[in-house]
Amino acid sequence: MPSETRDRHFLPEGLHHRVINVVLIGCGGNGAQMLMGLASLDTALRAISSRSLHVIVVDDDVVTEANLGRQPFYRCDLGNSKAHTLTERINLAHGLAWRAVHGRAPEAIDVSAADILITCVDTASARRALGAAFGRGSKVPFYWLDLGNRAGDGQFIIGCPAAANQRHERRLPTVLEYFPELADESLPDDDAPSCSVAEALERQSLFVNRIVASHALSLLFDLLGRGSIGHAGAFINLGSGRCAPIPLPAAA
Repeated sequence: MPSETRDRHFLPEGLHHRVINVVLIGCGGNGAQMLMGLASLDTALRAISSRSLHVIVVDDDVVTEANLGRQPFYRCDLGNSKAHTLTERINLAHGLAWRAVHGRAPEAIDVSAADILITCVDTASARRALGAAFGRGSKVPFYWLDLGNRAGDGQFIIGCPAAANQRHERRLPTVLEYFPELADESLPDDDAPSCSVAEALERQSLFVNRIVASHALSLLFDLLGRGSIGHAGAFINLGSGRCAPIPLPAAA
C-alpha cells in the first residue's frame, strides 16, 4: 500500500555549504528560547557540516516584571530591549556577531532577505502582515517556521512561502495555509500583557515555551544538520503529555 505522505523533505541545494541567514521575529517566551537554542545549533552545524547560522533578532518589546521567571531575563534587564539584551548575551557567550533590531516586522526589516524566517509572535495579525509581505515580492525565504502556544499546549510548523510568481510550486504549506482561520481579520487578537509573574503563569505554563521551542529546534537540527525531515511540525499538549506530529504533504 503506497504511503499517503512523502517519506522525507530534503534541504534544498541552495542552503548547502554556506552561512544560513535566519530572521527571528519575537524575543519573548518562545523567541528567547529559540534564540538560545539557535546558538547551540550554530555550534553543532560548524562541527558536523559546512553550514553555520547568522541570526537577526527583531522585537519591539522591553523586559518587564512579568517576564521574569518564565523568560530568560533577570531583574537587571528590566526596561531594556529584549532583542538587544539577549543578542548581546549570546554574542558574548559564543563569540558571535548576530544582530538585534528593536522594532516590529515587517516594517523594521526586509524579511524576504532571510533564508529561514522564524516567527514567535502572539497574534494572528502579525502573521498576516508577514504573509502579505511575501505576497508583494518576488523573493521569499526558503522556510518559514512558526511557533505558537496557549496556557498548556502549543504547536510549531515549518513551511515554504510562495512568492507572487510561485503560487503553484509544490512545497510545504505555511502556517497561514495550514491554519486558514488566521486570515480572518474579524477575530480579535489576544495579546493583553501580564502585569506580574503570577498573572503570567496563570496565562501560560512555566515551561510550555521551552518545550515547544525544543521540539522546533530539534526539527531544525534534522533539516540543517542531517539534511531532511520526516514531519512538518507538531501539536504538543503538556496536560496529556502527548505530541502529535504534523505530516508532510501528500505526494502529488
